[in-house]
Amino acid sequence: MALIKTAKDLQGLRASGGIAARVRNKLAEAVAPGVTTGELGEYARDLIEAEGAESAFLGYRGFPGVICVSVNEEVVHGIPGRRRIRLGDVVSIDVGVRYEGYVGDTATTVMVGVTDHDVVRLVRAAQSSLEAAVKMARARGRVSDISHAIEQTALAQGCSVVRKFVGHGIGRDMHEEPQVPNFGAKGRGPKLKAGMTLCLEPMLNLGNCDVEVLADGWTVVTRDRTCSAHFEHMVAVRNGEAEVLSVA
Repeated sequence: MALIKTAKDLQGLRASGGIAARVRNKLAEAVAPGVTTGELGEYARDLIEAEGAESAFLGYRGFPGVICVSVNEEVVHGIPGRRRIRLGDVVSIDVGVRYEGYVGDTATTVMVGVTDHDVVRLVRAAQSSLEAAVKMARARGRVSDISHAIEQTALAQGCSVVRKFVGHGIGRDMHEEPQVPNFGAKGRGPKLKAGMTLCLEPMLNLGNCDVEVLADGWTVVTRDRTCSAHFEHMVAVRNGEAEVLSVA
C-alpha cells in the first residue's frame, strides 16, 4: 500500500530531492569526452558529502557505486569505472542520496556531441515521456494513467519502452509501493492520492525493449545493443498539478 506523506515528510523529501537534483546537474555539466565514468563517480562522492548527505546507492543490495552511470547501450545500473566517455556518446546519470532520513532519486541523460538524428530523437522522446508522466501524476487518476502516457509518447516517436524495470514510490525507503510501470493501458492499478510520492523514470530504447544484465550482476544493457536513454523525477501527487521534488 502506498504511503501518504505528512507535511514533515514532504519537507524532508524536498530537501533530499533538491540535493539529488543539484548533484545531478553538476555531474551533467562534467560529462565530456575523455572523462571516465569512475571520475564522475568520485566527483559525485565529493558533491554528495559537501551537501551533508550520503549516497543511497552505495551498498544498496550490494551495489558498488556512489551513482549509476550508463553509457550508450547501457540502460540503467551502470557501475562507475574505467569506461572513457567519447564524442557521440549518450550518458545516463542516476543519483540517489539520503539526507536526514529521506531519499532523493533523480536521473538525466546527456548527449556528448551527438549528431546521429535517431539518437537525438531517442533522448528527446525520453525527456518528453517524463514530462507526459508528470502531467498525469494527479489525485483521482490511476497509476497506469502515468504508464500509458509514457508509453504512448515513446511509441509516437518511434522508441520502445523497457518493461523489466519500473518507477516506484519513494520516501524513507528508496523503493516503496506502488510500482509505476512505463507501459500499459490507462485506468488501471492503484488510485493516485494527494500525498503520494513517486519516482517516475522512463527508460526508452532506440531498438526493441529487450534487455539483459551483464556478468557484473548490475549493468542492464539493451539486448540488441542499440542506445538507451533514462530520465527520472521525484514527484508529490496533488489534487492539481504534481509537485516536482527533484529540482535544484
